[in-house]
Amino acid sequence: MTSKIRFARSAAFAAVAAISAFGLAACSAGGGSTGGGDGEPVEITYLHRLPDGEGMTPVNEIVDRWNEENPDIQVTATKFDGAATDMILKLETDLNAGTGPCLAQLGYAEVPQMYVKGLVEDVADEAAKYADDFSAGAYSLMTVGDAVVGLPQDTGPLVYFYNATEFEKLGLAVPETIEQLASEAATSAAAGKYIAAFTPDEAQYWLSAQAAAAGDTWFTTESDEWKVDTEGEGSQTVAALWQGLVDNKQVVVTERWGEGFPAALNDGSLIGHVGAAWEAGFLLDSLDGTPAEGQWRVAQLPDFGAGAMTGPDGGSGVAVMKGCEHPAEAMEFNAWFNTQVDDLASQGLVVAANGTPQTSEKMLRQFGDQDVLAELAEASANLNPDFVYAPGFASLTPMNETASGVAGGSATVADIFTTAQTTAVATLEDLGLPVAE
Repeated sequence: MTSKIRFARSAAFAAVAAISAFGLAACSAGGGSTGGGDGEPVEITYLHRLPDGEGMTPVNEIVDRWNEENPDIQVTATKFDGAATDMILKLETDLNAGTGPCLAQLGYAEVPQMYVKGLVEDVADEAAKYADDFSAGAYSLMTVGDAVVGLPQDTGPLVYFYNATEFEKLGLAVPETIEQLASEAATSAAAGKYIAAFTPDEAQYWLSAQAAAAGDTWFTTESDEWKVDTEGEGSQTVAALWQGLVDNKQVVVTERWGEGFPAALNDGSLIGHVGAAWEAGFLLDSLDGTPAEGQWRVAQLPDFGAGAMTGPDGGSGVAVMKGCEHPAEAMEFNAWFNTQVDDLASQGLVVAANGTPQTSEKMLRQFGDQDVLAELAEASANLNPDFVYAPGFASLTPMNETASGVAGGSATVADIFTTAQTTAVATLEDLGLPVAE
């Protein structure tokens, strides 16, 4: 890791550790490297929310393989079937009652707040043994200052999806820069086609990821205080791009998870999309059996001004929970499990571990025999390693509310980043954390 990253983490750790009211000191759970010390195997519990759908390698099948090969460390995995927010509430309740699991899946934006609340362990020494097995950008998202609470599992780097057949018909080039994206958007719009969509309901993670791709770091520390800058040069670049596209009616403006997006995709008017890598698993399902099947491809995100860099839109890791009696053994399993690349890819994940899984038959069919997962692995490796979330980032949903006013002109894209600034500062202050002026 660069000295810049180490410095930022050290400063961030100092800022967090200064707030003793939140119990920020790392828990000191014990545990040897093998066995439970009494001849009995170490028992590790793991709570996850992976889909375990049809055609996927079930989590319990992966865990059974570990248990067979590691009789001294036995793992029991439990699937949580509710919403991610409900799982976090359950974790907090169980951990405070002393009945929580040893390992649990956490979204990256949830990591800092769980640390602030003292609900995860600092396992930096153990994590360092496995750091080189993972994307540096993903690994950084499991850190809070100098503390490392677990290992990354999957990533959501932004990439660019496009209909290669329609691009060829219109003489469009796959955009490699945002200037090209704007230029090609104008050409396609003149023909009644759109190579991107502005999606207000995704603004919080979608636009912050683009700012990261432009080289911004929203959260740093200064004199043991959090410093928030969501309106930096990168954010301004992102705002200018989308404002121009919206004003000139050169993109589809619609909710990502509403009816408008799939309608535009299915009627062929939407032929490009800046989206998270995990969307590759289902983005094109509605086109199966239609003339558009096999026409789409995936490419790296256009250069937002920082070179070959992208930002995180989703993803999660596996953290060691407060009170885990055997953190070393838990991390040994954690590292093994999260490097079972093909198995995790079958769950629809863009795996954070180094290595490229085999692209599924479904993806090959939908993306015209492109090796999609190799392209997504490249994007994962290009995540901005300096962009981390601050405690309370999950509360920045007002960004989406501001974004909803962009289409009607009651708000600008720049206003979304202003909302991020004011909301982030207020959230950190509500958590009792010091914020630099």
